[in-house]
Amino acid sequence: MAELRIATFNVENLDETPPGVRPSLAERITLMRPQVARLRADVLCLQEVNGQERDGLPRGLHALTGLLQGTRLEGATMTSTRTQGGEVFDERNLVVVSHLPVLSVQQLRNDLVAPLTYRRLTAVPPDAAAVVVGIERPVLHVVLQLPDGTALHVVDVHWKSKLATDIPGQRVDSFTWRTADGWAEGSFLSSMKHMAQALETRRLVDQVLDADPAARVVVAGDFNAGPDEVSVLAVRGNVEDTGNPDLVHRVLVPVESTVPEPSRVTLYHQGRGQMLDHMLVTRNLLEHYRGTEIHNEVLHDESAAFAVDRKYPESDHAPVVATFDLG
Repeated sequence: MAELRIATFNVENLDETPPGVRPSLAERITLMRPQVARLRADVLCLQEVNGQERDGLPRGLHALTGLLQGTRLEGATMTSTRTQGGEVFDERNLVVVSHLPVLSVQQLRNDLVAPLTYRRLTAVPPDAAAVVVGIERPVLHVVLQLPDGTALHVVDVHWKSKLATDIPGQRVDSFTWRTADGWAEGSFLSSMKHMAQALETRRLVDQVLDADPAARVVVAGDFNAGPDEVSVLAVRGNVEDTGNPDLVHRVLVPVESTVPEPSRVTLYHQGRGQMLDHMLVTRNLLEHYRGTEIHNEVLHDESAAFAVDRKYPESDHAPVVATFDLG
């Protein structure tokens, strides 16, 4: 395999649905399977993959199995985040799908960054003592074996969104806050969780590079942040930010930079295109890098779907795929 295609795709709560609920899983698969097939991915990083129950069996990725049927990834190994009991999570799993051999798997959540503590000021009643503010979603680190026998470190992420974290007594309903400062404090808590995930991701990358300075690393997924926001910059580790040229080989490069700027869109919100899904690679992969595609031709505005209480069958995120020539 001289050509290696690595993709990331937030499939937006891929799940089975009760009878009569639309869009059904079958409707979603009809539209999304061609999207997956078009990627022609050898390594596919997925976010928001829900697990499904079967009598007498551990929770599994049955909806995803259906989606991959008929694509080049049918029958491939699906490496997922797991509960302490060894099952996939009920909701929002990270999954790395590939036919390449899996050498190791690591799941991190507050393993390299201690949970923060904070006393909420606008809670009703106010907190008497600080509460734990932990990371809600893990990072998935999968090491794959490339055809030449070398390792590829794949880090799949889904960081906390900017939606404000709930504050006790501050919600009227899902969309309405009682006070502006309550919403502001909820947004502050979300930013704490978001940056904690960014720091844990960067620390993981540095651990990998400490063990092997020549390691090939790809960090891909839904960052819920633009390429120049501080959380993404923290993982990129640009020399301009660290001020240390000795760290140049630890810089992660966003491959979307080779896509014309007007096309750098993976999500539309209130008519505004945003690049929230990224793929960052170590510089030693740039030698083999050939290009990036963002498949956003049929991307809907996710805020319009919520405004009318309707969900489109497709995901509200566009997939991103990068090509490398390892020949």
